[in-house]
Amino acid sequence: MSGVRPQVILASASPRRRELLAEAGYDFVVRRPHESAECGRRDGESPAELVARLARQKAADVAGRCDAGLVLGCDTVVECCGQVLGKPQDRAHARQMLELLRGHEHHVFSGLCLWAVPGNRHRVRVAMTRLVMTPISDQQLRGYLDTGDWQGKAGAFGYQDGHDWLQILEGSESNVVGLPLELLDEMMRDWERDTTLG
Repeated sequence: MSGVRPQVILASASPRRRELLAEAGYDFVVRRPHESAECGRRDGESPAELVARLARQKAADVAGRCDAGLVLGCDTVVECCGQVLGKPQDRAHARQMLELLRGHEHHVFSGLCLWAVPGNRHRVRVAMTRLVMTPISDQQLRGYLDTGDWQGKAGAFGYQDGHDWLQILEGSESNVVGLPLELLDEMMRDWERDTTLG
């Protein structure tokens, strides 16, 4: 990454997003959005529309409490068999999600929003990754639930946990972890170019 960039303000409490940004070499600080900025799905809203809206809401919420910088909002959900899966509420909910996912192709959607502060200039884009989960046994499912690794993860699983029962068919690996770095880099390049031209 070259050029002088504004400080990135990550509008998320996710440790995985922090790790991905740090590994990618971004200079950033974390500002957690209010819970009110993370309201649920609206009637008739597609998974892509949902994550785009929530990413924008999170970025706008944090932007309103910052003096300067480039706010990054992100939201991720999993879609399988027409159902949108966010973060599980408890172990039973996580089990229900994993029983739906096993043996099926599913999709991970992440919305990204870049919001310049001061001002209201912002952009939103969405990344999608196709995956398939092998038909894991009940014993494997219980074993994963026992680890507690499902907590706080959309779809109740973490690709980064290293299980061989998740296979990416198409799209970004980092998107499945929670932050599509390829899309972020593309958005940052476009932002820098437009800022230079403007």
